[in-house]
Amino acid sequence: MLDKIFSWSKKKPGEEVEPAIIFGRYSDNNKSIAKVEKWNEADNLFKEKKYFESIRAFFEYLSDDETENVFHTREGDKGSFYFFQGSKIIRGHYNNSILEAEALLAIMPAPNVPVMRRLLEMNFTLYYSRYALSENKVCMLFESEVITANPSKLYYGLKELATKTDKQDDLLVQDFHSLEAIDIEHLVPIPDEEKEVKYRYFRKWIQETLDLINRIDADKYSGGIAYLLLALAYRIDYLIVPEGKLLLSLEKIVEIYFRKDDRQVNEKNQEMMDCFQKLLDKEKSSFFPFLFRSKFTFSIVTPQNFKTIADAIYNANQNINWYKENKLPEVAAQISEYGISYCQYSYSLPRPVSELFQLYMRVNYSDYFSDLGFKENYFNKSANTYNKEAITLNIEEIQSRWKGKYPELKFKTDKLKFDNEVAFNQSFTSEVESLNLETR
Repeated sequence: MLDKIFSWSKKKPGEEVEPAIIFGRYSDNNKSIAKVEKWNEADNLFKEKKYFESIRAFFEYLSDDETENVFHTREGDKGSFYFFQGSKIIRGHYNNSILEAEALLAIMPAPNVPVMRRLLEMNFTLYYSRYALSENKVCMLFESEVITANPSKLYYGLKELATKTDKQDDLLVQDFHSLEAIDIEHLVPIPDEEKEVKYRYFRKWIQETLDLINRIDADKYSGGIAYLLLALAYRIDYLIVPEGKLLLSLEKIVEIYFRKDDRQVNEKNQEMMDCFQKLLDKEKSSFFPFLFRSKFTFSIVTPQNFKTIADAIYNANQNINWYKENKLPEVAAQISEYGISYCQYSYSLPRPVSELFQLYMRVNYSDYFSDLGFKENYFNKSANTYNKEAITLNIEEIQSRWKGKYPELKFKTDKLKFDNEVAFNQSFTSEVESLNLETR
């Protein structure tokens, strides 16, 4: 999770630290060498039938030292643990025979047939865990005999439990008014000032995109319109970081386009536009509750070979020239954003790529970051000028931070073009596409 935005670089004495605001989805694929060694240790200990020691090493692997997301204790032949995943806390214990984990989703004061039917249907989609009732509480359970609890089973079992409950608790309470929220005391509220900024830009970006689409030919430029709408969804996901039903609404918009059916692109575009119009009509009272901060242990997306990421950026940039030739620079700029933001949304990216994407978004949406309280300004919108020195310095700092893990990492800052938004976006993303992320 990029929860300490640009505070990774060392601050000079007296230099002001910028707001610790969360952006983007949590990624757990950038484990340090020491953490990877803990996984190998857990695996070897399990093969040696040292099950308790294997479990200890596994939770050490799972923990994120920056966020303090995992807690594990052991006394004699018993152990307990708990960890955070968004809006949920997963708690568990184990002994010589069995390991059990549980997450509470909601309180059900009285039996509710529709709720139980929903839980029963969702159980059929699970591999390791199950929904259940514990007295008047809706919960989710995972269990395993200790002698079969190898690191892979624990990882995928606990990940399923954690990611499913993190999404379903909000949805169940919103869909069934008889249910009551539970176990959410750990959530950190966002200041009202930050919510106001996010709400304002949420509406601003949607309105600007719909207005732009209404000015161009829906049939001739259907592909470009799809790029605009998807880039908008990815931008809101990354910069606003919505949770619960608001996040589900965004995911459904993205799913409309990628759903395999026989409809034409312009039909899908219209449906996506209708969904965004509904989001635009949301009042603050139905927007603010889906903004909060929390800790995570598992990523909801998976890592990909960097060639897959590079190909996505390359393919998007190949479509830019036609829109430049047709004098639609606003669309061309968003196509570059689509390519890299699609990767940020869909994959668990290597950390230096996430940091470069963070910089890219700060350049493109400098007014948003400024209103959130960030002091460094990478683009002066009124003067239409880029802060070349600050952008270059930030890129060099990213390279320096990750040179140890990625010795061939080289972003050629001399190839960046600062003539206009299209030139910058295309040149920046092309350099990301060309990175060598071979590890040491």
